[in-house]
Amino acid sequence: MKKILLFSSILILFGSLQAQQVSPQFFDRVDAFMKTYVKDGQVNYAAVKQANATAPLVEEIGKVSLEGTSEATQQAFLINAYNVLEINAIVQNYPVKSVMDLPGFFKQKEHLIAGESITLNSLEKDKLLKRFGDARYHFVLVCAAVDCPPITPFAYRPENLESQLDARTRYALNDPDFIRVDKAKQQVELSQIFEWYAHDFDDKKPSPLTFINTYRNTPIPADYRQSYYAYDWSLNGFSAPVKTSSIDPPTGNNSIRYVVSATIPKGRTETKIFNNLYTQATRDGEELSDRSTFFTTFLTSLYGVSPRFNAGVEVRYRRVLNAPYPSSPFLVFGGQGEMSQMRSSISTIGPKIRWAPVPKWSNFSVQSALWLPLERELEGNASLPYIDWNGPSWWTQVFNDFSLGDNFSLFTEVDFLWEDIGRENEGAFNRISTPATVILSYFPHPQVTLYWLNGISPYWTPSLDYFAQSGLGAKYQLNRDLEFEALYTLFTNGYLQDNGGQAATINFGIRFNLGKAR
Repeated sequence: MKKILLFSSILILFGSLQAQQVSPQFFDRVDAFMKTYVKDGQVNYAAVKQANATAPLVEEIGKVSLEGTSEATQQAFLINAYNVLEINAIVQNYPVKSVMDLPGFFKQKEHLIAGESITLNSLEKDKLLKRFGDARYHFVLVCAAVDCPPITPFAYRPENLESQLDARTRYALNDPDFIRVDKAKQQVELSQIFEWYAHDFDDKKPSPLTFINTYRNTPIPADYRQSYYAYDWSLNGFSAPVKTSSIDPPTGNNSIRYVVSATIPKGRTETKIFNNLYTQATRDGEELSDRSTFFTTFLTSLYGVSPRFNAGVEVRYRRVLNAPYPSSPFLVFGGQGEMSQMRSSISTIGPKIRWAPVPKWSNFSVQSALWLPLERELEGNASLPYIDWNGPSWWTQVFNDFSLGDNFSLFTEVDFLWEDIGRENEGAFNRISTPATVILSYFPHPQVTLYWLNGISPYWTPSLDYFAQSGLGAKYQLNRDLEFEALYTLFTNGYLQDNGGQAATINFGIRFNLGKAR
C-alpha cells in the first residue's frame, strides 16, 4: 500500500510539473510575437514559418492548466490561443491563399489546448461563446481572412480584457469597410458574421443594429434596408501568397490578382461569359476572295462543391457569316450583304468540372467539359453554312500558374480536344488535337493585368494540320468578384496562312463570383 501511495504521489507531482498554471509571462510572449509578425491587421506568415516562431507558444498552450485561474485569465488565454494556433496551422501549410483551401481547418483539425484536443470551432463556440456568452469575441477571434476584423499587434491580457474587448468591437463596428453604410440609398451592408452567428445577437432584437449602434459613433437608422456582403476569405497575409511549385510566393501586385487555374472556394459560384470572334479570309489565286466569321459565346457556371472540386455547366452560342471579301467581320452581328450566308444557334450544352488533384499545388488544376449538340445539321447542308460539329466534343485542359516575383506570372496550359465530326459522309473521322498555350502576365497595378499569349494547336488527322497564334490581352479586376478581359490574337502559321490566307480573333470576357465561401 505504501508503494502505491508513493507511486501515486509521484504521478501527481509529475503532472503538476507538466501542467502549470498560465503565467503573466505567457501573455508577454504572445505580445512580443504579435508585435514582431503583425502589421496593419495582416500577418507575415512567411517570416513566422522561416523562424518557426509559433513552436514555443504552441507547446506552452498545450501544456498549461486553467484550473484555479480567474475567468478573465481563462478568456484572455483562450483568445490568444485561438489566434496563435490558427497562425500556426496556416504556416504548417504555407504558402496558401485561403484557409478555405485547407479541408477541415475549423471543424476537423484538432489542437492541444490546456491538455485537451479540440478544434478551433469548438474553442470558439464551446469554450468561449457558450460559456461566457460575450458577442464581442467575434471581433477579436480572427479567422485569418481579409474580411475578418483585423488581428491586433498585441496580446489580450486579463487585467485589460474588458477594455480591449470594448475597444476592438468599437473599432470594427465603426470601420466603413466592415459596416458599409450608404446614406443616399438608406441601406447598410453588414458582415456575414452577423448572419452566420445571428443567435449570438438574438437578445438584441429586432435586428443586429441594436447591438451595432451601441458601439458606433454615428448610429445607423433602424429603418435602413439591411443586407450582407459576400465574405472575402483571401488570406490576411502581407502578400496573400499562393503555392506556386518551387517558385517563391507572390508578393506585391502579383499577390492580389485572380488566378485562373485555382479552384473556386466551397460554396461560391463563378460565372464567366467569354466571347470569341474568329475571322478568316481565304485566297482564290492571287486575291483574297471569301471571309468566314464565327462568333462564339461561352457561358460557364461552376460551383465550389469542395475547396478542390468544382462542378457546373457550359453552354455555347454561335453565329456564323460567310461573305465575299473584303466584307467586315462585324457583319456577323446582324449585317448581311449579297451572296452571304448567315446562321445562329445555341449549338451545345454540357457538364463541366474543375479539379485540383494535388492539395499543396493550389494553382494546378484540371478542367474538363463535354459538349453535346442541341440541333441537327450543325455541319450544314446545301442551304445552311457549317456552325458546329454534329457529334459530341470532349475538351480537357491542364492548367498551371507560376508567380514570378512581385509583378509577373507565367501561365501554362496543355489540352486534349476530341471532336466527333459526324458520320454523314463516307470517310469521316474523329478529330483529335492537343493545343498548348503559354501566357506571360505583367501586373502594373493590383487591378490591372497585361499579358502576351502564344499557342499552337496540332490536329492529329490523317493529314496533319495545325495552327499557331500570338496575341496581346488585358484584364481589369473592378473588385474581388468582377473582372473584365479583352484579347486580340493573330494566326501566324498553319495551313490557311501557308496558303496566303489570313486569320485573327477578337475576344472579350466577363467573370463574376457569387455566394459565400464555406
